Amino acid sequence: MFIDLPSFTGSLLTPLDTGLNQGRLIASAVIGIVILVALITWIKIHPFIALLVSGLIIGIGAGYGPLATVTSFADSFGKTMASVGLLVGLGAMFGKLLADSGGADRIVRTLVAHSSPRSLPWTMALVGALIGLPMFFEVGVVLLIPVILLVARQAQLPLMRIAIPTLAGLSAMHGLVPPHPGPLAALANFPNGDLGMTLMLGVLVAVPTVIVSGPLFSKLAAKWVPVGVPESMDALIGSSSGSSTASTSASAGAGSEPAKGPSFLSAVVCVLLPVALMLANAIYEIVAPDGQSWIGSVLNFVGAPTVALAIGLVVSMVLLGRGGGLSWANVNKSTAGGLPAIAGIILIVGAGGGLKGVLVDTGIGQVIANFVEGSAVPLTLLSWLVAVIVRVATGSATVSIVTTSGILAPAAEALGSTDVALLVLAIGAGSVFLSHVNDAGFWLVKEYMGVSVGDNFKTWSLMECILSVTALVFVLILGIFV
Repeated sequence: MFIDLPSFTGSLLTPLDTGLNQGRLIASAVIGIVILVALITWIKIHPFIALLVSGLIIGIGAGYGPLATVTSFADSFGKTMASVGLLVGLGAMFGKLLADSGGADRIVRTLVAHSSPRSLPWTMALVGALIGLPMFFEVGVVLLIPVILLVARQAQLPLMRIAIPTLAGLSAMHGLVPPHPGPLAALANFPNGDLGMTLMLGVLVAVPTVIVSGPLFSKLAAKWVPVGVPESMDALIGSSSGSSTASTSASAGAGSEPAKGPSFLSAVVCVLLPVALMLANAIYEIVAPDGQSWIGSVLNFVGAPTVALAIGLVVSMVLLGRGGGLSWANVNKSTAGGLPAIAGIILIVGAGGGLKGVLVDTGIGQVIANFVEGSAVPLTLLSWLVAVIVRVATGSATVSIVTTSGILAPAAEALGSTDVALLVLAIGAGSVFLSHVNDAGFWLVKEYMGVSVGDNFKTWSLMECILSVTALVFVLILGIFV
């Protein structure tokens, strides 16, 4: 028996059945998502591999040829990397330099030094938001935990009055405000998405959300779990008292050369510069959408996400690196040191884009889009619910965002940039809902705070739920006016 190789290869590269019914498509999607959750939650496989396996199962199960499924996944993976990879890489390099130069610590110590015990919870919420803007959540937690513990002890305040506002600021930036990988990945899945618009609306949602879930909720959290700084953390904060916590660890990260640390103004300028450039471009496009002046051309260039982050990184290398007393060799070593840690995140984001490509190319995405259009549930609320389900099941905010945005991408094709921005924010809000035992962040916070599992549920986990719901409420309110 001989095989006609060209015909056989062609059958692999094309859909096996162009007349698939909706039942088969939906069944393939459901089975693929269930397997994705099972691989991550029960078998503990890395999300990148789980997303890849899930995409292959969905494509082949839907009747797509094996090679066609692989091609679809790879093409969408590449497109996602083209739009997200550079941004995530630049953001990681900047965040590492901010920590290693002592810039992050300078911001923290300056703000705390000018705060009264009554205003400290509000100051720490601002600290969490500022540090969380350029940094990944886990990095921000490790960097700020010594500060949280030290401030709580020196101010003689309940630990939760300081910890909850800081963590709320970090978490809100992680889920709601680009250039964090999650929101960026969601934008990459929506062709009409605009980063500047998403950033602007994200800040508007994040500010009241942090207030409610941070300083305000911390009053209740401190009453429910009235604990102080655990004695087990004395060694951690003992070496930080009266000195630069970030600079100490930073010096080890950047080399043996101690850094004198940049000024407060330099550190704040470096953090806010990329955001200011992107916001300026977004505001100009709203005020003068048809403007062709030289100002518009300049803002379009410097406000492009990649250019804005690149400018911010170059400026920070001068103001934070050289201005902080580091040699060029250690500046380069620090920026390069930020890349290995985000390799896994980039792969997860890319695989989420690959999964989206399979959903679209097989026709499953259109089935989902038709269902959404015929549903009485608003798309914004539906996107939040899907993100919550994936988040609770997998324990990963990033996986929640990339999976949800991939599933709902076809339903958002007809939306404008403002509606897409609100959709991204709703997904981001759902992605931080209910951190529990399958989330590494849950255990990180628990061990540092020295609390029981039950107390961590009553403080950290509940704070994440309040943050998620509050953000959704403000997204829905904002949708009425924009």
